[in-house]
Amino acid sequence: MGQALRPSSLVPRGFVVDAASNESDATLITIRPLSMASACPGCGMRSERIHSRYRRRLADLPLAGKPVWLVVLVRRFHCDAVLCGRRIFAERFNDNVLAPWARRTARLDDIVHHLGLVLGGRPAASFARRLMLPVSNDTLLRAVRRRGSPRFVPPTVIGIDDWAWRRNQRYGTIICDLERRKTIALLPDREPATAQAWLTDQPQIGVVARDRGGGYATAAARALPKAIQVADRWHLMENASRAFLDAVRRSMRQIRAAIGAATINPHLLTAAERIQYEGYLRREDTNAAILELTEAGVTIKEIVRRTGNSRGLVRRVLRGQRSDIFRVRESSLELHLPWLDAQWSAGRQNGAELWRRLKAQGFRGSLRVVTEWATRRRKADKVDGGALNRAPSARTIARLMTVGRDKLSKSETILVAAIEGGVPQLVDARGIVAAFQAMIRKKSLVDLEPWLEQARSSLVAPFANGIVKDRAAVSAAITSPWSNGQTEGQITKLKLVKRQMYGRGKLDLLQARVIGAE
Repeated sequence: MGQALRPSSLVPRGFVVDAASNESDATLITIRPLSMASACPGCGMRSERIHSRYRRRLADLPLAGKPVWLVVLVRRFHCDAVLCGRRIFAERFNDNVLAPWARRTARLDDIVHHLGLVLGGRPAASFARRLMLPVSNDTLLRAVRRRGSPRFVPPTVIGIDDWAWRRNQRYGTIICDLERRKTIALLPDREPATAQAWLTDQPQIGVVARDRGGGYATAAARALPKAIQVADRWHLMENASRAFLDAVRRSMRQIRAAIGAATINPHLLTAAERIQYEGYLRREDTNAAILELTEAGVTIKEIVRRTGNSRGLVRRVLRGQRSDIFRVRESSLELHLPWLDAQWSAGRQNGAELWRRLKAQGFRGSLRVVTEWATRRRKADKVDGGALNRAPSARTIARLMTVGRDKLSKSETILVAAIEGGVPQLVDARGIVAAFQAMIRKKSLVDLEPWLEQARSSLVAPFANGIVKDRAAVSAAITSPWSNGQTEGQITKLKLVKRQMYGRGKLDLLQARVIGAE
């Protein structure tokens, strides 16, 4: 047979039940401590001489679907120590049972703390009401803040990266212990000096995984000169892909000439395309003025002063990133173009009628999309020599040149072949980028030096120069098992917690929730 359930087994350890009453909205239990003496909080001397008693009301774990209130008969004792400044003190209990001045038992406070860690303020308060725990959202957040973030074991391998308080406006820094797979610190900004101060206090760190930015590299080099810096492999792959995209953007004039789109007939343009084309002509005038100053040896700072343009715009012009004529987006008609061509050839050339037929087939686009296509097609049919041959955007061309040929349509294959025949430098750049990404995947460090020699004379030379400047960290990324991908995952978790608090949590609360929940 099982043991009989005693009332004292329902209350915290070290107390005995004197009375209990079951009211309509709560359960009230009167308890008293079993100990005969208590230690003075001032001098530590134990005393058994009772001065008086008072009642203390505490919240405890719910019972049978009702909140539980404990009424504790607390005693006051005399302190007989001659040198102690206290004459009378209230008895103290074990912190694992009841903390001084607490209004909740330790076991209830532990649940409140964990609810606040996982759910935050308002969501946790709503859930706590369902659990019959009488706590407010402010109480939950105070419990999280009071316990703060736990101490961490001094790490030897860390990952460091930035995260956005508010994108493009304010950033912080996250530091993770890569061996224990947990966040250990959040810094209020991403300034190198802030990161350097934190790293200086951790001289045992031997490996620092970081992104390609120079701020954390400088901070780690100054604070931990003997530590190995490891560039993030994902960022290396992404930087290589972006280098090829930049090469395509710088080659857009040659690409348009290769596919026969170098000359634009304004009579074939729709109203929206004409606005974009006029903007392109204005941009070309600005680009020509900036390039002329650059050829004359004028610095970027002086060009900004003379032209009134921003530094970012001047840099984009020098990198060839402002040469697209049209803002090309993937059209919702892309899947229906063969059907539209067939209908047009059959003599059905009314845009509204074509839209109604498409809508019956499940097309979700608007009438304007179809009528603009019909207008463009009608204007092209009136001109001898065919239609307007538009060049896709640089991003689209980069994608088409890097995906497998078996995934391209017939028209896309012809387009890529024309570009490869007219701009062979892009073919070389594509091969160089593919070789770099293969080197990262295979972790083949011996291929780095030959690759650098080949890349320095290609369209991706700026990317190769960046690899040379960060060569030690890139070499470590190829050979080391560590990388910063785990830190990126912790940033995703951090963003979830931040958004749960509607972006209004301060650093101490955010750090307590992210690190305390590990």
